Order: sequence, then C-alpha cells, then structure tokens
Amino acid sequence: MAQKPIIEAKQLTKVYNGRPAVDRLDLAVYEGEIFGFLGPNGAGKTTTLLMMLGLTEPTGGSVRVMGLDPARHPLEVKARIGYLQENMGFYRDLTGRQSLAYIAELNGLDRQTAEERIREALEAVAMTAAADRKIVTYSRGMRQRLGIAEVLIKKPKIAFLDEPTLGLDPEATNRMMELIRDLCRRHNMTVVLSSHFLHQIQKICRRVGIMIDGRLVAQGPIEQLARERLGVGDRTYSLEEIYMHYFQEH
Repeated sequence: MAQKPIIEAKQLTKVYNGRPAVDRLDLAVYEGEIFGFLGPNGAGKTTTLLMMLGLTEPTGGSVRVMGLDPARHPLEVKARIGYLQENMGFYRDLTGRQSLAYIAELNGLDRQTAEERIREALEAVAMTAAADRKIVTYSRGMRQRLGIAEVLIKKPKIAFLDEPTLGLDPEATNRMMELIRDLCRRHNMTVVLSSHFLHQIQKICRRVGIMIDGRLVAQGPIEQLARERLGVGDRTYSLEEIYMHYFQEH
C-alpha cells in the first residue's frame, strides 16, 4: 500500500494583483523525510509555506497538512507544526533561556513541562552553555540554532524551515545542516526545507521540489530527476546541474 502524504497540495494557487505567485501546485511530502523545496528568490516558495501554515488563504486549489485544511483549522495545524522563518525576530535583551520560556508560555506549557523541554531543546542545538547570555551577544549562527530550539519547544510533527542557513559562513552552514538531519532522525520529524543553497540540500535530502516563477516544475528523488532530464551516464549529476537544466528550460 502506497504511503499517504503528511502534506499534500492539489492545484494550489495564490494570486496577488492578478498575477499568480503560486500557480496550480501539486506537491506531496511524506512522513519522516527531509524534503528540499528549491527555487530562486521570488519563485513562490515562501508563499507556498504560508498557505501550508494557514497564514494566508489559497486563491484556488487545496492543501492538507496531517489531513487538516490550514485555512479552516489554523489553530489545530499550528499546534502540531513548527516554523523557522527566513528572518527570525528575537527580543535581543532577553537571554536565550528567557526567549524559550516565553515561547513555552505562549504555547500554554506548565512550568515543569516548559523547563524540561527548554533543557532538551538547548541540548539538542548545543546551546546550553550560552543559554543565559543575552541574545544581542549571539552570532547569526547561534540565533539560527536558537530559532531551531524554539521550534523544538512545541515537539512538532512537521517543521518548516525557510532558508535556515542564510547568512551563515560555510562551517556554521555545515553544522546547521547536520543538526537538521540529526533532529529529523532522533525526533522523527518531517522537515520541509526551503533553500536556494543546492549543494547543502543534496547532502541531506533524497526528494526535492523545484519551483520557478510560481510553478513547481519538478518533484521527486534527485536521482530520478537526473535520469528524466539528463539521462543515465557514467557520472553522478549534482543537484545544481539538475536545477540549472530546469531553470534554463523555463
């Protein structure tokens, strides 16, 4: 029996000022995978994520997250997912621990549960030693890891990560990608990872979707996309080569 998608979009469309930002998108993401959502800036990736999160309503088509319509059941969906947005905002005069405590309070956790989850989240992102420093002293990489910790406080079934390595140096980027892979494995989370850093995506994702000008032009395992567009040869194609082939076609 085929596995049922944990996220499924059918003909999902969003129109702004007469122009489709997302154009009849069909997409399936399966439980426990890290799905790479690729495309240049302005391709429609973030708009798609916002519809999945219930933060904006589709103009047409449908999307289901764990069987729920985010537009009709936004609170139920938000209670089960985590979201790391591209430009995380923090109260910079709080410490990392205080910021996590605030998130726990917003999610209605009692004190004992909150303290336990804060400890677990800090350990998971290797931030325990810096937890009582003010966020204003954190590097970009540390703030990104704190953002991941905020996602973990909810113990989400699905995590949406929008450009989690943006602005990080190569070493911090590698650490972030390893962290995402480890969290997916240890917490059995499904991760939708939106990015345009293709070589990093290839390291941790088996399946990807490529979005260009509001349209999902390709979806599937990286090896399958290479066979379909570049043929089978005596070499392994990089995700960047595959992506550029689709980009040039469109």
